[in-house]
Amino acid sequence: MGLLDGLRGEFIDIIEWLDESRDTIVWRFPRHDNEIKIGAKLIVRESQVAVFVNEGQLADLFLPGTYTLQTQNIPILSTLKGWKYGFDSPFKAEVYFVSTRQFTDLKWGTQNPIIVQDPQFGMVRLRAFGAFSLQVVDAGRLLGQLVGTDPQFRTDEVKEYLRQTIVGHLGVALSQASRETPIFDLAANQVKIGEQLAQVLTADLAGLGIAIPKFVIENVSLPPEVERAIDKRSQMGIVGDMGSYTKFQAANALETAAQNPSGGAGEGLGMGMGFALGQQMAQSMAPQQAPAQPQQAAAQPPAAVPPPLPTERMWYIAVNGQQEGPYATSALAAQVTSGRLTPATLVWTAGMADWTPAHQVPELAPILSSAPPPLPPR
Repeated sequence: MGLLDGLRGEFIDIIEWLDESRDTIVWRFPRHDNEIKIGAKLIVRESQVAVFVNEGQLADLFLPGTYTLQTQNIPILSTLKGWKYGFDSPFKAEVYFVSTRQFTDLKWGTQNPIIVQDPQFGMVRLRAFGAFSLQVVDAGRLLGQLVGTDPQFRTDEVKEYLRQTIVGHLGVALSQASRETPIFDLAANQVKIGEQLAQVLTADLAGLGIAIPKFVIENVSLPPEVERAIDKRSQMGIVGDMGSYTKFQAANALETAAQNPSGGAGEGLGMGMGFALGQQMAQSMAPQQAPAQPQQAAAQPPAAVPPPLPTERMWYIAVNGQQEGPYATSALAAQVTSGRLTPATLVWTAGMADWTPAHQVPELAPILSSAPPPLPPR
């Protein structure tokens, strides 16, 4: 290598960045001791901006395009270098490329549960997780506030800070949402809550030059013990008549035991359950007979045991968008009289799949028909 070749290697002719990492936000051009030649080519691709820094001070910023570096198109750097009358010698400056595309492979989640107040269940602990996208909207602020002199600033370096910021705002958002919407309806509002959080986070991170264009809530979950209780409640609502359900379970057990080829205990179990089920079905199908008359007048009849008191169903009604109740069936007539329960009012009780207008519930027809007509006008 000749002397001219060595000198030529000290000058930089092309400045560009081809990102292959997919997670680098800021990359510093590796100038080392080389000098940028006046007239060098600067190539800034789409979804990039290039920032020139001179002695720790932000100078010129270049948007996507191809530039020939002259003192005319780097005015701030020319002023800092004192090139008042034009100067074509090579110069030293740090060049940072900042990616302005959206980084979408970012996840978030709550390490600890968030306690919210639900109108139906009271204090409830919630966990949530999802994803979000990150985008640089102000390269100068990002360099000054977060990057500093880092030659390669990646998403991992800011991910934990963003996660903590997200969880802080998420608790407030879920608390507000739970006051207006029952926990069971949060899934239907996850998109709306995510859009609101994206706006709040973008405003909070504006000072760092970062925006959150997209925020997704994938799931909001309850504690396992609460989920099990909800499952039991749903099963009871689906089953309805516990007596019929018990007979159905006994019939299934009898069929399973009869199909057991091992014999022995399985056959005995099947026969025993068969006898018990047969007696139960015979008793339920046999006609009621009058009790036999006592043969001796001195014999005293057994003491009569009163049947258990019937239990009334409990109903919830929706009044002005708010849930009220529960009310016993006998108490619904007063709600009809007061005008809070009308044929169009949404009602719900155990065993119903969803809220239903009162006029579609046959059990409430007698109560609704007992309401007096409106008073005639004077």
